[in-house]
Amino acid sequence: MKLLGLFRHAKSDWHDARARDFDRGLNERGRKGAALMGKHIVEHGVGWQRILASPAVRVTETIELAGKAAGRDVPVVWDRRIYLASSVILAEVLHEVPDSIDSVLMVGHNPGLEDLIFDLVPDDGSCPLRAIVEEKFPTAAYAVLECDIDRWADLEDGCARLVHLVRPRDLDPELGPEPADW
Repeated sequence: MKLLGLFRHAKSDWHDARARDFDRGLNERGRKGAALMGKHIVEHGVGWQRILASPAVRVTETIELAGKAAGRDVPVVWDRRIYLASSVILAEVLHEVPDSIDSVLMVGHNPGLEDLIFDLVPDDGSCPLRAIVEEKFPTAAYAVLECDIDRWADLEDGCARLVHLVRPRDLDPELGPEPADW
């Protein structure tokens, strides 16, 4: 079995209309959410062996703040293919992970991360957490999937169980959706 963590970047700043999408950082709410989720990720107890991440500024800031809050500095493998990638591309990136690595945390963007959950976790009614993701996989959400595989190259549709899902609002209601988020 392999463990796959998916962590969406925290809330980004849209105030500079001239900024390239890749260069957008986090807003204040995003900074709070990233720190809170970093603490949760460590408290959840998975010792991630590898972090694969998009190099977009909002992702790098999310990882930096989450790592500081957690008191850990885990090395990150930055992969531009993860930036705004589809679930198919994300799966291809995961297929390249060495088999000696049993746990990977991928940090990136929607809709790719959300779609990857939909692809990997069967839609058979057996997973109430999947239904929550169907509603929305919001910024700074964190999910853990148990994948019934021995090799990352064997990752395929329907091979996983969604065993953990936390959104910032689950830990602090003030980080819940704002009216504009709906």
